[in-house]
Amino acid sequence: MSTCVRRFAWLLAGAVLALASIIFSPVQAAGLAAERTAEAAPAQPAPRIGVVTMAPGEIFFERFGHDAIVVAEPGLEPVSYNFGFFDPSEPDFVGNFARGRMMYWLVALPLAEDLRQYQQAGRGATLQWLDLPPDQARSLAEALATRANSPEARYRYDYYQANCATMVRDALDQAMGGHLQAQLAGRSAGNTWRSESIRLARPSPWMWLGFDLALGPAADRPLSRWEEAFVPMRLADSLRLASNSEGRALVAEEIELLPHRLPPEPAERPRQLWPWLLFGLGLAGALWLSQRRHRLQALLAAGFWTSSGLLGTLLTLLWLATEHTAGWTNHNLLLCSPLALGLLPAARRWWQGRQPASGFFWLSLLLLAGSLFALLLYGLQVRGQAHLGWIVLLTPAHAVLAWQLRRRPGQAGAR
Repeated sequence: MSTCVRRFAWLLAGAVLALASIIFSPVQAAGLAAERTAEAAPAQPAPRIGVVTMAPGEIFFERFGHDAIVVAEPGLEPVSYNFGFFDPSEPDFVGNFARGRMMYWLVALPLAEDLRQYQQAGRGATLQWLDLPPDQARSLAEALATRANSPEARYRYDYYQANCATMVRDALDQAMGGHLQAQLAGRSAGNTWRSESIRLARPSPWMWLGFDLALGPAADRPLSRWEEAFVPMRLADSLRLASNSEGRALVAEEIELLPHRLPPEPAERPRQLWPWLLFGLGLAGALWLSQRRHRLQALLAAGFWTSSGLLGTLLTLLWLATEHTAGWTNHNLLLCSPLALGLLPAARRWWQGRQPASGFFWLSLLLLAGSLFALLLYGLQVRGQAHLGWIVLLTPAHAVLAWQLRRRPGQAGAR
């Protein structure tokens, strides 16, 4: 009996094993086939990532250059991801521009289409192909494509901290896991927002003088290479110095897409003080000599006080009524004060051949004291601002006018 049971058990076990092999063999075969297929299928090539830098143009808003990220998928036309689009037809666009509340967009368009306007303007364009690991290249391409088609394409623009170049920089750094910022944040060439703004705006005197007058002490802090990348050409320079996360040079290849047919980008050069001092002494001398002809004296004084007062009013509004933080707490307000407009009646009295009342002298003395206080702050480097040129230009004129407004002994009172 026991022998029969054992035989039956063996027969039953054999039947179960046979049935299991019939059931599971197709599944195993399918799994093996899938593995073989996966091994045989080639990996999807990663897109090629580049940064295209456009040289400065001749129009004032083109002076700082431009850039964009280029994504070249295998077999497809390269796409330019451009952070520099804005819509002037937006409600209150001019008001928002003046208040520093501008909104820009990220737009994806074919690279050839993006370059067309630069080619027509004669502006050069250089493309730097980057050596990014495949996973970082895919991540960046996907992030840009997603953002360009979402509400996040719209962003708050700032001239120095959130513009077309800093957005390109930040997108690259995010894809690289912070490796780009780690390399650039600890380096500095000593440039500042002021020095870079003046250098690039130099071909237009009104533009660089406006920057120099309007920027406050915040614009004179030395920038790291990470921060100075607000200038597209500076970002391109820094990319040439950087490495990727695997230790290789970040820029794998650099090619010229468009030749530059305009004057070259302004080079760095030290600022000279003597022209400011020369003009300041010339203005003071003209005011001093004009007192012999009261109408000429009145015209020159009125022109100086009007210019000083209006510029001071603009600087005050820039500080108190806008979000242009680079222009806040501007020490030039001590040189160009809205109070100067209060001296215009004194110029009118000179025009009439009369001596202004003594109150005008005290007001002019207050303006002179402001100029001297600006010189003191400059010497002590209290929230240091690089504006010695403006001090030596305007202080002599304030001094001469205060001297001319003093009440001389025995002089008839104002009528």
